[in-house]
Amino acid sequence: MPRKKAALRRWTMDPSARDGQVLPITRWVARFIIPFLAAAFLVLYGLPDQTTTYFAWTIRPEMTPILMGAGYGAGVYFFYRVSTVEEWHAVAPVFLGIATFTWLMAIATVLHWENFNHSHFTFDLWVFLYAVTPVLIPAIWALNRRTDPEKRTEDESLLPRGVRVLGGLIGILVTVSAVTLFVAPELMIGVWPWAVSSFTARILAGWFALFGVVNCAVVLDPRWSAARILIQSQILGFTLVLIGVARVWANFDPSNVLTWGVVGGMALYLIAILLLYIGMEIR
Repeated sequence: MPRKKAALRRWTMDPSARDGQVLPITRWVARFIIPFLAAAFLVLYGLPDQTTTYFAWTIRPEMTPILMGAGYGAGVYFFYRVSTVEEWHAVAPVFLGIATFTWLMAIATVLHWENFNHSHFTFDLWVFLYAVTPVLIPAIWALNRRTDPEKRTEDESLLPRGVRVLGGLIGILVTVSAVTLFVAPELMIGVWPWAVSSFTARILAGWFALFGVVNCAVVLDPRWSAARILIQSQILGFTLVLIGVARVWANFDPSNVLTWGVVGGMALYLIAILLLYIGMEIR
């Protein structure tokens, strides 16, 4: 028994032995989550008009499942990197955003229980995922962060201070807005560029919160290596969303000023992070 306990400690949280490494249990959790995210991506992004048949509840119009699917697609890439990267700090900031997101999804599930297709097996998968991950993700973050010495080498690339400040301000603004919309989803219903219900407004607010919290968290670590995988994931996610916008442009109200603000804002943000990524990589 003592040998088993010692082996478990080495496998999970021996900071002195691992010195900032991603723990095996973290890799296994990432591998466990990837199939769920991949399935959600294929259904929501690939078949956004068939959620009644293939998903846990009916989502209308198609832009909402496309945005959700794009997020899950970026999540597949992120958790794949978690399962393969060596240094914990390279993925740590994103876990805080994901933890926030899972809690909001769990709360939205309880608040809108009647909206689900209770007879569909994807409902069981949804409930399982958002019953487990609100505990699992924060636990993994707390466990693995104990291995991070929070040191950096003298020659390590750092994010420019201006980028960190701007990213943090955007993160705070989006996080506050997301929490407000989650608490009062009726604020979105009359003004959003495409049709949303109270339920889908809360779901979208959860995705916005993930984005906001991650942008806040990455400011705390100036190392480019702590932001690289996040930026890669965001580039993938925003590219998928904007492709989705072109696919279902009929969902949008062109006379709504917010249509151009939301779509234009996403396009500008994508261009900005692409330029940041290229600039940091060629340093």
